[in-house]
Amino acid sequence: MRWNWMLAALAAAALAATPAAAAELTGTLKKIKDSGEITLGHRESSVPFSYYDDKQQVVGYAMDLCDRIVDAVKKELKLDKLEVKLNPVTSSTRIPLLANGTIDLECGSTTNNAERQKQISFTNTHFLTASRFVSKKSSKINSIDDLKGKPVVSTSGTTNIKQLTEANAARNLGVNIIPAKDHAEAFLMVETDRAVAFVMDDILLASLVAGSKEPDAYIISKDAFSKPEPYGIMLRKDDAAFKKVVDGATAALYQSGEGQKLYDKWFTQKIPPKGLNLNAPISPELKAEFAKPSDSPDPDSYKAM
Repeated sequence: MRWNWMLAALAAAALAATPAAAAELTGTLKKIKDSGEITLGHRESSVPFSYYDDKQQVVGYAMDLCDRIVDAVKKELKLDKLEVKLNPVTSSTRIPLLANGTIDLECGSTTNNAERQKQISFTNTHFLTASRFVSKKSSKINSIDDLKGKPVVSTSGTTNIKQLTEANAARNLGVNIIPAKDHAEAFLMVETDRAVAFVMDDILLASLVAGSKEPDAYIISKDAFSKPEPYGIMLRKDDAAFKKVVDGATAALYQSGEGQKLYDKWFTQKIPPKGLNLNAPISPELKAEFAKPSDSPDPDSYKAM
């Protein structure tokens, strides 16, 4: 009996001393280590976050952030080489493709809210926006109430189309809501007068206007359908080990000052493919967020210092 007890004690001690047993990979990190690849979901026309340039290369602010995350994952897994695959996603497909394992990160312009956090997770906030509408100046539409009874477009599967639907019901506007497959198609509907306005995040509207044939022909509303909303890189839910690596990489980037340099590169300087400048300096609220990174979905938690 004494001998059996001693053997059991020695076995338990050996197991406790084995780091591999304590740090066995699970979830996304195991998937990446086993396959030697990581797949990034990207948008096709979410300028300047994630989009195709004139050489059909995927570029953008969110892509640069994801590149830093990939470097951190490679370092964490002690890999000499990590293949990066790209997979286009839309507003409607991004969450299903993340959940089913097709993509490992979604590098785009996705709003972090409590409803989405029931399905997936977000890393630290990289941008703050609000939901507004763009219209032609000639339409003389100055407020949400001016949309009454008119055709208005928004991208399907987005927070914005939901907010438009809710405002339509709450204010009894009688708006004819048109769902579009992506942001480019939605803006084209305003451009070709099939809709009087396009409801979307204000920074995405600014990028579409800047890249249009006649930027001076459009105006973005002061009226907003939302409070300031956080954008975050999406990852799978309940994957604590992977989230720790991703959160660590983004927090280090933002707090080092490198985060603002990346921000300035895409929002205050000329960007491809046309050399447009969005002229959107970093807000005091986002500066405060970079100083103390957070993945909070609560708009009220984002305040200037």
